[in-house]
Amino acid sequence: MMRLSKSMLPLVAGLLSPVVLAADPVGLAWLELSGTPTEQPGPFAWLGLDESETLRSLVERIDEVAYHDDVPGLVVRIKDAALGVTQIQELGQAIERLREAGKKVHLFAENYGTGELLLGSYADEVLIQSGGAVSLPGLYMEEMFLRDTMEWVGLRPDFVQVGAYKGAEEMFMNAAPSPAWEKNISSLLDGMYGNMRSMLMVGYGFDETELDRAMEQAWWATDQQAIELGLIDGAVDLPLLYDHLGEQYDGQIEVAVDLNEATTEVAFDTSNPFAILSLLSKKPTHKATSPTIAILHIDGAIIDGDSTPGGFMGGAQVGSRTIRNAIEDILEQDMIKGVVVRIDSPGGSAIASEVIWQGLQRLKEDKPVWVSVGSMAASGGYYIAVGGSKIYANSSSIVGSIGVVGGKIAMGGLYDKLHINVVERTRGPMASIESSTTPWSEAQRALVRERMTETYDQFVGHVKEGRPGIDISKTAEGRLFVGTDAIDLKMVDAIGGLDDAIYELADEVGLDDFEVMDFPGPKSFSEMIEEMFGGFVQAPGVMLGRAQLNTVATTLREVLGPQRFEMVRDAINAGMQLRHEPVLLTMPRVIMVR
Repeated sequence: MMRLSKSMLPLVAGLLSPVVLAADPVGLAWLELSGTPTEQPGPFAWLGLDESETLRSLVERIDEVAYHDDVPGLVVRIKDAALGVTQIQELGQAIERLREAGKKVHLFAENYGTGELLLGSYADEVLIQSGGAVSLPGLYMEEMFLRDTMEWVGLRPDFVQVGAYKGAEEMFMNAAPSPAWEKNISSLLDGMYGNMRSMLMVGYGFDETELDRAMEQAWWATDQQAIELGLIDGAVDLPLLYDHLGEQYDGQIEVAVDLNEATTEVAFDTSNPFAILSLLSKKPTHKATSPTIAILHIDGAIIDGDSTPGGFMGGAQVGSRTIRNAIEDILEQDMIKGVVVRIDSPGGSAIASEVIWQGLQRLKEDKPVWVSVGSMAASGGYYIAVGGSKIYANSSSIVGSIGVVGGKIAMGGLYDKLHINVVERTRGPMASIESSTTPWSEAQRALVRERMTETYDQFVGHVKEGRPGIDISKTAEGRLFVGTDAIDLKMVDAIGGLDDAIYELADEVGLDDFEVMDFPGPKSFSEMIEEMFGGFVQAPGVMLGRAQLNTVATTLREVLGPQRFEMVRDAINAGMQLRHEPVLLTMPRVIMVR
């Protein structure tokens, strides 16, 4: 894996008080967490141009500390990190393995929210910057319902769904949640909240009453109040952190293993223009030369065709053509002994999901195929997941949404408000089903529902085939579950992260020493240039370049906030697929939990 994370040592040197090292200083490992880790290396990592961190690389670095016999502990500094619960659980599992190896783990942050406290539940010691704040109010969830807004601007949503609990149409068709969706989403929130409380009680040694007290008082707490509640072990000024740790290890402290040091270099001479030009025709090699476990990433909304780094205003999309090409690449390599399909997707195109599912069946004929669920494998994501022989999920992973939604948005009212006269002309018995001005007729809606029911039956058939013994009456019709509930319902096989799936699959196929490769593979430099500077989004009468879209996206991000913006963006990206096909396997993403 390529990575170019900057070393934190100059920062530490500037912040920590000068220390005169003893003859035998105590060397600790240091890891800094910032931003949100990605699921897979960037497509241009082979050039040494990608500084993004992957979740797996962070897990590997934590595991690495166990092999340093002279390093008794790890310090994890949280610096503006934005981690999802399932990411916290996978990092936490690595911390648990390190503690089992006899190492201590210390966590330090300027402030603590729910995510930081959850990660702290895995550590030996939780430290806060003196004067910092702690917030543990519980889980807050928002959903946006746009029916009234759409009617106000003259848009008429016309959606059909198969599955009473599906919910993907709710945002557009309703002004408030239906009883079925309210039950579905409330049950999901109960599962997420239960997992959060379980992590905190186990990690901090709370009983139910003690945790309730901590949450009531620490919705916003000072460092000293959080210490009294048992959420924080100590407050320390960052420049004195080494002194604090030195008291525990009975010696002067130094950074012996900096886990944020860059381990790769740019793959060409940036000062030589001819070297840069030569890369235009160069393609990266991506062949296994020793026994290997492949990771096939399904990361983002599922679409037909090629994967894209971003849809409307960003947001990665995974294309069926790209994944099928990656599957064929894996099949051609005898050194690849097994495949873990890593899924983090709310679903999308029904056709693309089926094409990818078929690809996994082809792949299973030659190599074992297991599945690891990240934050979610919902709808089309779960459709693909059941194509594997064994499914791993984190306890807070979201799975399910076995259902189908289809529809369109009639824009006639908006055209009238804008005084746009749309003249429609049709040829053929079903041409008017594509009308942008009017909803479907009852006859047209019946035909759409018929096709959707066929897709739903196919979906359920794949689930029954891939999950023997599953009770469809308890799991289908769009229901959503967290991993701990899904395992009881036979929707998944084991609670565990990507690391568990990789190593247990390797053990299954008899590999003690092996490499790990990510698929789809890296892109060429010419493809990078094309993605960076090429491409436009067109609509009738208007063309938007990337600069304009970036301006729109930046404005919406500021108005809605980063989390709301991402949820709205992903929902719009999913809905825009209805321009190309009327039936989708997707679930709403305008859900924010904090």
